[in-house]
Amino acid sequence: MPQLTTPSVIPGLGPGIHGDGRVKPGHDAAVVAGATSADPLSIAPVAELFSGAEALPFGRRQRRARGARIPVTIVTGFLGSGKTTLIRELLACPEGANTALVINEFGEEGIDHALLRASSDATVLLGNGCVCCAVRTDLQESLRTLFADRACGAVPSFERVVIETSGLADPGPLLQTFASDRALGQEFHLQALVTVVDAPGGAGNLALMPEARQQVALADRIVLSKTDRADTAAVAALTGQIRELTAAPLASAAHGVIAPGFLLDEGLDLAVRPPVAHDHAHAHAQGIDSFALFFEAPLPWPVFEQAMAVLTALRGADLLRVKGLVAVEGVRGPVVVHAVQHVAHRPVELETWPEGDRRSRLVFITRNLPRAPVEALFAAVAGVAV
Repeated sequence: MPQLTTPSVIPGLGPGIHGDGRVKPGHDAAVVAGATSADPLSIAPVAELFSGAEALPFGRRQRRARGARIPVTIVTGFLGSGKTTLIRELLACPEGANTALVINEFGEEGIDHALLRASSDATVLLGNGCVCCAVRTDLQESLRTLFADRACGAVPSFERVVIETSGLADPGPLLQTFASDRALGQEFHLQALVTVVDAPGGAGNLALMPEARQQVALADRIVLSKTDRADTAAVAALTGQIRELTAAPLASAAHGVIAPGFLLDEGLDLAVRPPVAHDHAHAHAQGIDSFALFFEAPLPWPVFEQAMAVLTALRGADLLRVKGLVAVEGVRGPVVVHAVQHVAHRPVELETWPEGDRRSRLVFITRNLPRAPVEALFAAVAGVAV
């Protein structure tokens, strides 16, 4: 049996993420040097995985998870889903004022396509207090530049950031960016991943395109667009397909118009697809599953750390997303946790529970990893810790 060793963590400000999800060298944090699915046991020390050396306490309690950081909403969706129309309508309304828009890649129809193509500058003012930045090199550098320009008054003092991804983008690396780059995470908070699915073409995309399924499975919120171009039966069938992948809140947009709060409001977004009695939905989801674990009694923090460390070591590549609220022994408020594959956000303790239910709840979005072994792992670690 091979001997398990704990590799060293790469020092630095936080790993950069390439477009294909690879970690750039020369950085650090909760990702280990060379940690890949081919080398699943290469994980960071447990204390580093979720919160660094100062794992307890969790810092000052906060009224909301993002604290004073700038909220970031990522809008994704397959080609032609209507992302650009949705964002254009958002920026035109009062609630969307003072937004910095980051276009991760030019689409078929940009927010101000002719203006952006004609401009030699990376940043363009859009009116309504909004600013647009086209990412031409590295997303992290673009966000840092925007923040620096905001601080020195070179651009309007935006209140939020909206990132529009390309239609073929896997949102996973973007989610990892805000967890792995600690310096970036001090200024920006990932508030929500919004996935746009168009009613006429969504069913075909979900059936044929892995990227479309991934975009839906990882979403915090779903926007159903172009419902006026599909009949009621088709919309109902598409909604059923979406529900096989996610229980995220779903709303329809008429010609790109939707309640701004659905896109911008802060929420914990811990909805989970109810368990099914057979594998029909699981098969249609191409191995992508979602489930929730609930814990009646508060968890010792080492139990959560160790269970997640083992799970990440063995199946990190298949942990598409983990998020939840943990009731920790000796801690007054709930602790917000969020991880994507091998990368974890720093946990945040809230001042109060958002609702009456004070049980720990963890939502898992996984690939070919069902609920039973994950639940058994947490139970085994808790049993050893008694």
